[in-house]
Amino acid sequence: MNDTIAAIATPYGSGGIGIIRISGPEAMDIAAQIFSRTRTGKAAPGHLASHRVYHGYVRDKADIIDEVLLIPMHGPKSYTAEDVVEIQAHSGTIVLKQILELLLSKGARLSEPGEFTKRAFLHQRIDLTQAEAVADIINARSVSALKFAASQNMGVLKEQIQILRDKLIHLLSSVEVCIDFPDDAADLDVTAQGAQILDTVITQCKAFIQQHEDACFLKEGIRIAICGKPNVGKSSLMNRLLTREKSIVTAMPGTTRDPIQEAVNMNGVPFVITDTAGIHDTDDLVEIIGIERAKDHIKDADLVLFMMEPGTVLSDKEFEKMVPADKKIILVTNKIDLVQDPEGKEKPGRPPMPKLPDACNDMPNLQISALHDLGIKQLREKIVYLCVRDLTMEDSAVIPNLRHKNALVQTLGFLASAKENIKNREPEETLAIDLKNSIDSLGTITGETASVDILDTIFNNFCIGK
Repeated sequence: MNDTIAAIATPYGSGGIGIIRISGPEAMDIAAQIFSRTRTGKAAPGHLASHRVYHGYVRDKADIIDEVLLIPMHGPKSYTAEDVVEIQAHSGTIVLKQILELLLSKGARLSEPGEFTKRAFLHQRIDLTQAEAVADIINARSVSALKFAASQNMGVLKEQIQILRDKLIHLLSSVEVCIDFPDDAADLDVTAQGAQILDTVITQCKAFIQQHEDACFLKEGIRIAICGKPNVGKSSLMNRLLTREKSIVTAMPGTTRDPIQEAVNMNGVPFVITDTAGIHDTDDLVEIIGIERAKDHIKDADLVLFMMEPGTVLSDKEFEKMVPADKKIILVTNKIDLVQDPEGKEKPGRPPMPKLPDACNDMPNLQISALHDLGIKQLREKIVYLCVRDLTMEDSAVIPNLRHKNALVQTLGFLASAKENIKNREPEETLAIDLKNSIDSLGTITGETASVDILDTIFNNFCIGK
């Protein structure tokens, strides 16, 4: 914390602007050593006014490295709550690297991954949920993900968790009064008061966990598996959904053997689509392996697009063999151009529509032609509708974070034990232990009781310069 750190804060490559960030007690002095406001080499004054933009040059002795804008920010009114200087130079690998090396030669050291945000946390400018939200903002894959990450970055989740901790701390205080001053606590009804507080906190924790389950797709994407028999057009459909050629398409059955996976954004919702091998009986060892992998992806999918073509006949046994009964499924009849002309009229001698088991009667059933781009728009709309129709995330401040969920689940375990202690009228000392554990467990979410290992794991996943 006593070091002054520096790093390139923008991605490597050529561009309009590249930013180098310096933070620490010597940030202003180091910046002043390399910066001049004129071409003549006159050094900047030792004191740089905070939150002003200075135009000038980065110099290595008599050589000008680049024309820059320099922005000093005195702590605690900065990102890290320390003295911070940002240098906006032209973006190029060589120029940014040379400026960084010059800063390091003047006494700064290269920052570790996430060290700027870690310092902001350690100086209590932000809590751990806000620090994690910074990474969520950077990695947001949809507008919805960005919205909720920005909400968390403003401290909304921190406030909600703190309210729960305050309730438990208040209850723990009453319990400790009963332990330390039993004669003076005769009028305290900890049993009734405690049961009510615990029920309130338990209900909110369960709501947070459910919101996590509902919103997981914001980070990872909703998993879609395209499956069916060989040569029904699975690869063609994937290419249509991606709007580019990803899967190889041929008239030969069994072209796709290994699952092909790709991310796509549809109507602002992130998806991960997998094109799987055609499922059929075969003695080919390679095809058998591909089919087993296809079944694994179908099992893990949030939504299955089961593809068929006109003339398909499926028995209950065949369908159940391909798709587990508990899956959310859209039935997709491809090659509808073989049945209908472009105006929707039936073609003479057309093959019959698929004959399906009774179990499929209540499933959404769409007709498309992946070859001619017919019905693809309607299929996209149906996919998005089925996946997000039951979500009520507008009022939620919770970003899907597995660490948060695990802490909440652990908290529920301690709270359930505390409720049992009250019910069975166990000694107050036992109740106090469970309350302390639940308070500490919630504190790991905001970082108040997080271990060093947790902090290292979180900030090591950041990029250098953030």
